Amino acid sequence: MLRDEKLKNPKRKVRSFRYSFQTASVNRRRGGASGRMFLLTGSKGPQGGHERRTIYQKIREYDLLEKKKTVTALKPGEDRAILLGLIMILSSLMMYFLLGITMVRSYSDSVWTEESSCTVLNSTITGEMNCTYSCGSDCWRGSKYPCLQVFVSLNASGKVLRLSHNEETQEVNLECFYVPKCRKDHVAMHTIVMNISERLKTRQQVPCYYDPDERQDSAILTRLYGREEVFHSLLWPSCMLLGGALIILMVKLTQYLSILCEQISKVKR
Repeated sequence: MLRDEKLKNPKRKVRSFRYSFQTASVNRRRGGASGRMFLLTGSKGPQGGHERRTIYQKIREYDLLEKKKTVTALKPGEDRAILLGLIMILSSLMMYFLLGITMVRSYSDSVWTEESSCTVLNSTITGEMNCTYSCGSDCWRGSKYPCLQVFVSLNASGKVLRLSHNEETQEVNLECFYVPKCRKDHVAMHTIVMNISERLKTRQQVPCYYDPDERQDSAILTRLYGREEVFHSLLWPSCMLLGGALIILMVKLTQYLSILCEQISKVKR
């Protein structure tokens, strides 16, 4: 009877077969999904640790990059400071050289080193001296100036000496007290020398410099370069040299301290 019902209802058989097939496929899908979920859950731990390590590495690289940027930003400033210090030192050495062959040499070669006071005995114009002046490129013309002779008595020893204006006058003309700049206008040079003569006549006592070793039988009224002039001329190059050395020293000290701090921080880590 049942068999007859089955034969009579073949559609019911097909429906039951489809239902059983769908149930089996659904169970397989659920089993596969649960398996995949298990696999994903089981592999989630190592992948999360890798992600954390990746984030830490990125942060670390960012910190290192920032430190490199800071060091790179400081280096040009240090280089400029060292360059400035070297320029200052080289400039001071050049100034020392120029002053050494001009002022210091003239000061050291001068034999009129002792200062005293002199009494003017006589100041007269003995004649006229020839000189030449430039009138253009490769053009020289002659002129004349009056020669003023001045004799003084050195108060320190009472010795009579011929007086000159400075060391340069001694080199140009030993006989004359003052040698004006040669020019075309002869009257102007004569007026200058006469004014000097009148001033010396009104001032009987004048300061003078003489040779203590008595190698020169003359005295000078003023020194071309005195102690104060030499001191002030050497003061500025010395300050520049000291400043340049201090700049380089401070930069090197800063670099040393930064390296020392970095080493201490590494030890603490």
